[in-house]
Amino acid sequence: MDVPLEIAFHNLEPSATVETRVRERVAKLEKLFPRLVACRVVVEAPHRQHQKGNIYRVRIEMSVPGDDLVVSKEPNRATERFADPDVYTVLKDAFDTAERMLKGYKGKLSSEVTKPHDAPMHGHIMRINPNNDFGFLRTAEGTQLWFHRNSVMNEELESFSEGDPVHYVEVVGETGPQASKVWRVSSEHQHQDEGQA
Repeated sequence: MDVPLEIAFHNLEPSATVETRVRERVAKLEKLFPRLVACRVVVEAPHRQHQKGNIYRVRIEMSVPGDDLVVSKEPNRATERFADPDVYTVLKDAFDTAERMLKGYKGKLSSEVTKPHDAPMHGHIMRINPNNDFGFLRTAEGTQLWFHRNSVMNEELESFSEGDPVHYVEVVGETGPQASKVWRVSSEHQHQDEGQA
C-alpha cells in the first residue's frame, strides 16, 4: 500500500491481539488486490449507556485507484447467527465482506479493461526512449499512448524508429490508457493497410 495501514479503537482499549488479526486480514486484502492504496480499520464498542449485549462494530475503508470502498457494520443479525458474538467474530465478518467487495471491484475493472479494445489496434511510433525503457505511439485517433519495453513483442525497443507502423493492445493502467502489447506491422499487412487507405 502507498499509505500505511491505520487502525483505530473507539470506546475500547487498544488490543495488540486484535491489531495483529487486523494486520493479517489486511495483508490478505493486499494479496487479493495489490493496487490497494490505503486502508483504515476502526473497531468500535457501543457506548456504555446504549449497550445491547457486547456487539462491536467494525468499519473498513479501502482506497483503490479512483474509488473508495467502505464496509461499515455490526455483524448481520449477529445475535441470531452467533451465540456470543465477540470482536473477532465481527472482524471476520467485516473482512469477509471486504474481500467480496474487492473481488467485485477487481472483476468490474478487468471487464472494463478487456471490453473496449480486445482486438489489436493500428498506430505509429512517435518516439522511443531506450535509456528509460519506454516509448510513445500515436493511435489512429491521434492520441498518444505510453508503452514499456516489456510490452514490445518479438523484438527490442531499440529496433523501432519514429513513424514505424505498429499494432497494439490498449489497456487501462494505473495512470490511464497505455499499450500493453506492441508489435511491428508486417510488410504484408502494411501493403494491405495502404491499399485500403
